[in-house]
Amino acid sequence: MSQNFDIIIVGGGAGGFFTAINCAEKNPKLKIAILERGKEVLTKVRISGGGRCNVTHACFEPNELVKFYPRGEKELRGPFHQFCSGDTIEWFERHGVELKIEDDGRMFPVSNSSQTIIDCFTTATKKLGIQVLTGQSVQSIYKSETPDGNFWKVETQNEKYLCEKLVLATGSNPKMWEMLQEFGHSVVSPVPSLFTFNIKDPRIKELPGVSAQVSVKVKDTKLTSTGPLLVTHWGMSGPAILKLSAWGARILFEKNYQFTIFVNWLNDIDAEDAEIILKDLKQEHSKKTVSKKSPFDFPNRLWESLVLASGISEETKWADLSKNQLQNLTNQLTNAQFQVNGKSTFKEEFVTAGGIDLKEINFKTMESKIHQNLYFAGEITNIDAITGGFNFQNAWTSGFIVANSI
Repeated sequence: MSQNFDIIIVGGGAGGFFTAINCAEKNPKLKIAILERGKEVLTKVRISGGGRCNVTHACFEPNELVKFYPRGEKELRGPFHQFCSGDTIEWFERHGVELKIEDDGRMFPVSNSSQTIIDCFTTATKKLGIQVLTGQSVQSIYKSETPDGNFWKVETQNEKYLCEKLVLATGSNPKMWEMLQEFGHSVVSPVPSLFTFNIKDPRIKELPGVSAQVSVKVKDTKLTSTGPLLVTHWGMSGPAILKLSAWGARILFEKNYQFTIFVNWLNDIDAEDAEIILKDLKQEHSKKTVSKKSPFDFPNRLWESLVLASGISEETKWADLSKNQLQNLTNQLTNAQFQVNGKSTFKEEFVTAGGIDLKEINFKTMESKIHQNLYFAGEITNIDAITGGFNFQNAWTSGFIVANSI
């Protein structure tokens, strides 16, 4: 015997809950169910932002906001004009959750706990009479034509459901993508997006925890990035590296995560200017030891390591620097070459590039162009962003638009 609903939302994550709550608030008469395959809902919300939940980013201009999305930049412009970061803040405040802005623009609940967001969602679903059904792994989806009209038939391992409108908010779920391919949808094959670089190199071996403002480029590609770089036990992380991993997701996948990067530890100072600065230092501090103190705005430990890597001993004074040593040091500072061998997941941020081909979605409604009454919210589509609350903003925006159009 089938259970009948007006709307079924598959996926009990951020996008699924946001869609369901907005649907119910706009039309309280609708009978809505969320189907979640796991025992718990909102698991990704719980661990995101180190357990604080990075809800969105303080970028309030749609045309600027889209620039944080390696895939989806063009398509999200219209949706962000409908529902942007400012609308997210207002929505959560209306639901009793106050957000705060951190120095880097990331936004978190004032409580600093993702539980606040989870409680907000679960309280709202109870209040609105939305059924949240866990342990419901979808096995198949059919279109069912009956004398009363067209319906979607959703079968889990132990239940059958019928609905008029079907919303898929399952994130990066290969099984769901396979089902959609059977329905004639194209899926852009998934590859990892946010990851850190594995690098074994004597110059950084003793420097975990050291960070600097840098510019980085990947050899033989157009991939470049600037921002803070963090040295870790396994290599390099931080915004500069994560941005490269997001924008270069496909290229770096094709290279099997074996490639060379060039790091300019001085960020925007090029080799020519760096050499002039070093020659001036040679004149001014002739009697001082080169390795003792960094003349640049980055940690002394990093400076010492780069000085040694340039073939300059710990005792060498500025006056005794040879022309060759000066050039080596310039090179280590502005064009240090590192070999990357593999990647590691960034914290718990499992973000994937890939998903439903964006050409097959109407971004005014988030409805499938191939099947009527089939909608998409969140990361199931080929949209992903760099770290900083942008992936959640895509979930809120797409969920809001689905609810509006339904």
